[in-house]
Amino acid sequence: MLLPPITRSFSFFHSRRLISSKCRNSQMGPENLSLIDKRHRASFRLCNVSGYKTDLLEIHAKDPKFHVLFIPGNPGVISFYVDFLESLYDLLDGAASVTAISHIGQTEKNWERGRLFSLQEQTDHKVGHSIGSYISLDIFRRFQEKVTYCICLYPFLAVNTKSSTQAIIKKIAVSRTLCTGLSSLATILALLPAWISRFLVKTSVGKSWSPPAVEALCKHVLRYHTIQNILYMAMTEFEKLSEVPDWSFMREKKSQMAFLFGVDDHWGPLHIYEEISNNVPGAVLAVERGGYTHAFSCTEVGSLWVAQHVSALINNYLSKH
Repeated sequence: MLLPPITRSFSFFHSRRLISSKCRNSQMGPENLSLIDKRHRASFRLCNVSGYKTDLLEIHAKDPKFHVLFIPGNPGVISFYVDFLESLYDLLDGAASVTAISHIGQTEKNWERGRLFSLQEQTDHKVGHSIGSYISLDIFRRFQEKVTYCICLYPFLAVNTKSSTQAIIKKIAVSRTLCTGLSSLATILALLPAWISRFLVKTSVGKSWSPPAVEALCKHVLRYHTIQNILYMAMTEFEKLSEVPDWSFMREKKSQMAFLFGVDDHWGPLHIYEEISNNVPGAVLAVERGGYTHAFSCTEVGSLWVAQHVSALINNYLSKH
């Protein structure tokens, strides 16, 4: 059901960030890169959402016809998505206000004093905000009247038993000793001078990353409480996503959903693409083949490409409704 234009909400979900430096920008010409230099700038705001300190990243349109809400994956640090959200706002020509909401306990400061939050608690946190979006399809199913259209970017919908990376992360996430050790290591790295931590990131996982992405990792992720929450949330994700997706709901709402997969993405592998295609005939599916994959928001060109894809989906949906 469409809401009145001023409160119409478009929700899209990035399932999880893969810490990887793989990215190609060969598809971006000068006409696209010029958009990067002309972007409207997003502003950060700390507010109280459902009783918890939460980071918001916002761009307000003067006369919005609808609202786009972005819920990140895990890590849920919205600083990673600055380039993407600013590009999306401009590609929508100011027709929409754009808001990104962080996960609880994954902010720069330890507002929740070390408390850990599960996938369900992170979902309920967004539901409590009464903005009709979702961290998983569960929110869309429970609050259907609040969401007009959902776009799932590189969706993590089911555990990939063939992924060695997921197996390793799961082993770490379920081990209190390993979680503590990794969180402590992050704390030590955070104590280094800023230029050293940035250098380490740029020469390891973030060789092609944009400055905002490098800053997000150094300033927000390398915190004891953040790593603890990332791993605890991951543990509960592996438990929940061992279940079969709700195909009946997807079939019922397929006209209000779209999915973007990557060619080489173990979080959203192409066999899930095939499963959706087989179980939800007529679903809007696409595969990104430019090499941006899960880490798309860590580069300006990847952010711009996905923003162009998302804006095209939204404009196409609006033209039919």
